[in-house]
Amino acid sequence: MPPVESAASLLVVWAVAGYLLGSVPFGMVLARLMGLGNLREIGSGNIGATNVLRTGNKAAAALTLLLDGGKGAAAVLLARAMAGEGAAQIAGLAAFAGHCYPVWLGFRGGKGVATFLGLLLALAWPVGIAACLTWLATAAAARISSLAALAAAVLAPFWALLLGHGVVVALSLCLAALIVWRHRGNVERLRAGTEPRIGQKDK
Repeated sequence: MPPVESAASLLVVWAVAGYLLGSVPFGMVLARLMGLGNLREIGSGNIGATNVLRTGNKAAAALTLLLDGGKGAAAVLLARAMAGEGAAQIAGLAAFAGHCYPVWLGFRGGKGVATFLGLLLALAWPVGIAACLTWLATAAAARISSLAALAAAVLAPFWALLLGHGVVVALSLCLAALIVWRHRGNVERLRAGTEPRIGQKDK
């Protein structure tokens, strides 16, 4: 068994690695490379796939979704392979924080939904699939991305319990709370009936 100091140091290393990986703003990068403009000046100003979709470029939005989810999954899988389950959860949480508060963008990032789903798929794929299906079902019914995100996040801890993955319940609760906090403006617009629908270009 490694010394406690070594184990703690290893967790710090994976927290930093996960954060830096999560901080890569794929939406901003793709928008620039594909000539779509500055996402800060489009729609909600967010850097995620939903706002990329408001440029009208579905391929860019899909790629942003995959890459933002992929960085969360990659952080978890790399940490698990090299340092175990505890490090995987720390790296996943840090990747989520990196997406929401990226050092490269002055700590003004996205809302973390794709990264959340990606890391859940890597941590416990049945829970991740259930969360993805929750998002898809809600989005198909309501055509509102933020409502789908909130539903997927809030139900994730229940899916973890129901599907026998209690080890990720605490983390999913923490991430769900953060997602609700990051969506507080959306919640107000949902209450007011002014929240834009998926694919709508105007804010």
